[in-house]
Amino acid sequence: MNPYFIGFVIPFVASLLITKRKSEKKRGVPVDVGGESGYAIRNYRFEQPVETHWEGIFTLTELFEQSCKLYAHMPLHGTRKLISRETEVASDGRSFEKLHLGQYEWKSYIQAFKAVCNFSSGLVQIGHQKDERVAIFADTRAEWQIALQACFRQNITVVTIYASLGEGALCHSLNETEVTTVICGRKELKKLIDINGQLDTLKHVIYINEEGVSSEVSLAKQCTSWRVESFEEVERLGLETPVEANLPLPSDTAVIMYTSGSTGMPKGVMMSHRNVLATVSAVMTIVPALGKKDVYLAYLPLAHILELAAETIISAVGASIGYGTPLTLTDTSNKIKKGTQGDASALKPTLMTAVPAILDRVRDGVRKNVDAKGGVAKKLFDIAYSRRLAAVSGSWFGAWGLEKLMWEKLVFHKVRAILGGRIRFILSGGAPLSADTQRFINICLGAPIGQGYGLTETCAGGTFSEYDDTSVGRVGSALSCSYIKLIDWVEGGYLTSDSPMPRGEIVIGGPNVTKGYFKNEAKTNEVYKDDERGMRWFYSGDIGRLHPDGCLEIIDRKKDIVKLQHGEYVSLGKVEATLSVSPYVDNIMVHADPSQNYCVALVVAAAGELENWASKQSLTYADISDLCQKQEAVREVLQSLTKAGKQARLEKFEIPARIKLIPEPWTPESGLVTAALKLKREVIKKGYENDLAKLYR
Repeated sequence: MNPYFIGFVIPFVASLLITKRKSEKKRGVPVDVGGESGYAIRNYRFEQPVETHWEGIFTLTELFEQSCKLYAHMPLHGTRKLISRETEVASDGRSFEKLHLGQYEWKSYIQAFKAVCNFSSGLVQIGHQKDERVAIFADTRAEWQIALQACFRQNITVVTIYASLGEGALCHSLNETEVTTVICGRKELKKLIDINGQLDTLKHVIYINEEGVSSEVSLAKQCTSWRVESFEEVERLGLETPVEANLPLPSDTAVIMYTSGSTGMPKGVMMSHRNVLATVSAVMTIVPALGKKDVYLAYLPLAHILELAAETIISAVGASIGYGTPLTLTDTSNKIKKGTQGDASALKPTLMTAVPAILDRVRDGVRKNVDAKGGVAKKLFDIAYSRRLAAVSGSWFGAWGLEKLMWEKLVFHKVRAILGGRIRFILSGGAPLSADTQRFINICLGAPIGQGYGLTETCAGGTFSEYDDTSVGRVGSALSCSYIKLIDWVEGGYLTSDSPMPRGEIVIGGPNVTKGYFKNEAKTNEVYKDDERGMRWFYSGDIGRLHPDGCLEIIDRKKDIVKLQHGEYVSLGKVEATLSVSPYVDNIMVHADPSQNYCVALVVAAAGELENWASKQSLTYADISDLCQKQEAVREVLQSLTKAGKQARLEKFEIPARIKLIPEPWTPESGLVTAALKLKREVIKKGYENDLAKLYR
């Protein structure tokens, strides 16, 4: 048979048939629900919301113990040993810390379970009372999970706090929940010492042993009244004097999870075991063939429900979790010493989660490396990418069959090596992923992206795109634990009667919808509602539209819409997402003054791209701060933003008329973005108040 026929025609025709079947598939179907009238859908496979995937399992404690029995000698937690910490000095005099890390060292499920039981008993031995709360204030690591499960075994509610939280929000979170015991790392212990006089109820601090922590421990013992113990010491106390478990009920509060505070002081969301288990069970019905052979790379904050739910799923199926950090993720990450493997290269994971900002950086990093190589390498990449893009977009003339294999062998396997070369599925959550990034990651890494939509208030449950759904710009249909309902938002002009698709505010119902906000009944009553059938609903404030196959697309957000002087509405988030495709943008915040007829923007400059442009223009400057002040640079970036806006068909009033270039990155540590890298709009507005005012003069 003709090789062309085998290598191109057969794969292409097969793909057309598959694509046709996919396009006809109903992923969400209408459902009759109670509460406020609207347009509601459910998952096409489940008539009623799923609460548990496992027979006889109704709490997270039961689920973890079951896994430790079933997979006793399988590896669960992997951690890299720190070999050395070095300081490198750049040519401009700036110093950078670099880490030399070893290979992953593993603890089995049974070892983890013993540690959990010992730590659980140890908490009782140091004097923690059953009605008191424990806060985990640390970076993502194995000890975080051990501490979490240990608390669950004594039915202790865990308060989760982002390690990057500022002093004010930290005090608020600990005092509001009346925490008596905090589990923390070195840098978090230092933060606690700095505010010890403002903490009303703290009695015990358990520190995780890290290099150099002894100085903070000595200081804490000298200047506070806390009982300070190491993580290992608490385990030892529990081993010597075991305490019988006090197991929780499904309705008991497992976690009070503090939001990252993107719109003000963080709120504590009360999650029951039943709530979290519902989301975990629902995802089990979506991701195919999860099992013991999978290896998961954990690096997002465990104080974020996306990571907490993901790690719960991984341990439920007997898979392995290797811990890393965003700054040591790849061989070229900021904190990795040259010649040392990044976390992904050392671990070779099959699964990972990511927020859009992380995947955007992977995309930008690959493009930057390709551009830097130039020549034949760049031409090959551009051809390979355009050929595969044509294919996934449904073109007859894209790269199929043997040609697809050729490009994967010649080009894309090098890109896949960045994340270890074995990734088979990426779960993206936190915010909708741009179509450009989704296509790029899918083609270059060869891994489908499961786009999820959910909130802390719904335990990350809401919608999830199925494994075979390769469409872009959408977040899938209803998870099997949830109903999705659109209700009219008349003021914004979004109606469920809109054609060709119903539009409105997204409301999520199901067993994954949480109890509400801790000690904040007014806010709880504002966004949570129980209907006449006993279903609990959360009003998200996000605006969506439902496609004919039952998949959801996020198109707006109520809080981000500003009405300009002449009555035009500007969706700040939509404009920011559109303009962020400019190569000069590392981050951007669009600002609209209701008393004006145009909007402006603060643009965090992508230093490398802007400096490359300046070099080509023979523009002289002292450093990136100086370059950001140059009118030539401001004009260039503004032109790039205008071009991106016009290509996306933004209205003239939506495209910023004036901008301010910012040289310093916005990081969680700066307090300007959350741990999930979402803008803290009000904080940024306050910090750059004078700059924004000047843009309107």
